[in-house]
Amino acid sequence: MEQYEPDRLSPAVAAAMRRSLRDGRAAMTRRSLLRASTGGALALGGLATLSACGIPAAGKTQGGQSADDHSAKEKEVDFSNWPQYIDVDNSQKHHPTLDAFRKQTGITVKYTEDINDNDEFFGKIQPQLAAGQDTGRDLLVLTDWLAARMIRLGYVQKLDASNLPHAFANLSEQFRSPDWDPGRAYSYPWQGISTVIAYNKKALDGVEVKSISDLLDNPKLKGRVGFLTEMRDTIGMTMLDMGKDPAKFTGDDFDAVIARLQKAVDMGQIRRFTGNDYTSDLTKGDFAACVAWGGDIVQLQADNPDVGYVIPASGYMTSTDNMLIPNKARHKTNAERLIDYYYQPGPAAQLAAYVNYVSPVAGVVPYLAKIDKSAATNPLIVPDKAMQARSHAFRALSSKEETAYQQKFAKLTGA
Repeated sequence: MEQYEPDRLSPAVAAAMRRSLRDGRAAMTRRSLLRASTGGALALGGLATLSACGIPAAGKTQGGQSADDHSAKEKEVDFSNWPQYIDVDNSQKHHPTLDAFRKQTGITVKYTEDINDNDEFFGKIQPQLAAGQDTGRDLLVLTDWLAARMIRLGYVQKLDASNLPHAFANLSEQFRSPDWDPGRAYSYPWQGISTVIAYNKKALDGVEVKSISDLLDNPKLKGRVGFLTEMRDTIGMTMLDMGKDPAKFTGDDFDAVIARLQKAVDMGQIRRFTGNDYTSDLTKGDFAACVAWGGDIVQLQADNPDVGYVIPASGYMTSTDNMLIPNKARHKTNAERLIDYYYQPGPAAQLAAYVNYVSPVAGVVPYLAKIDKSAATNPLIVPDKAMQARSHAFRALSSKEETAYQQKFAKLTGA
């Protein structure tokens, strides 16, 4: 089992942590522009009693420390998530899907929005996990690279497939078997995140943008191009443009991408690397085009008809925020029931209509259409099979690779 040693964080990794807190996904306002209402409550179906026969115990077993499960006697579950990453009612005080879950199951959810940054949150819970202690949480939502680390360290519990019939049946093929959790033995996606090219039509003034090469090479866009401070998104999108597979790349491939981006920086082609604040640059026209997150674009288009997006022919990057059950969780079965609940198409649709990110639930479209027809036909929320086939995930990194690559990326971005 890999040992976590905080005193060995390299300067590059520490800088990446600070950068994420300042302007990365920790600082994202990606959910703050959402509609105040989903257009009415969706009638949610009850939890069906499905047979778990034939559901395999997929994946590998690493670590994972259970505790006495108090789910039967204590009808509760402690759920930690990111801010503004769940549906709310008009009063902004209640979460309709969680209320419906409680009515159906009798399980009360203590919902806490205390994850503002992956690394920061990991630093908060790691000492307890390393000591074999309960974190006080039954369910966490973490981005895929940190989910991979948690699994590698043996800090999360293997899921009981018999409690997850809807999740097993309805998980979209696109997200079924990441290299860091084959067969989803330890995690299930909360939402997916698509990384695309966004543009401001007015700022482009007739310039055509179809690829990362256009962003990096077209002199008409000099000084009006943005890339993300998230390494996996910027490197992955550029890697695809260069004909490399982000799921299988070598160190030489990574260096080639850094060199190409560095050339664009030196030439003044790239205006800057940003976190979520690219949304302001894009809407104002300071960026004619940039690498962007799909959920943000859905939100921006509602207010600015000049904002559009492109899926490059070379493909696009996909990542996930994932639900995991930490070691020593007091209510493991209740947490699994909550995971499974969000894989029913009804609750999944209500969640997707509010947060505007990629729903990981197959069969969600007709339910989503009852809430928001435009969302049901938006490939940034429900990718069709053709779009799914063009998605790529960044491969899991070893600790050594993480340190080396972050150092090179930090030098590139000036972090």
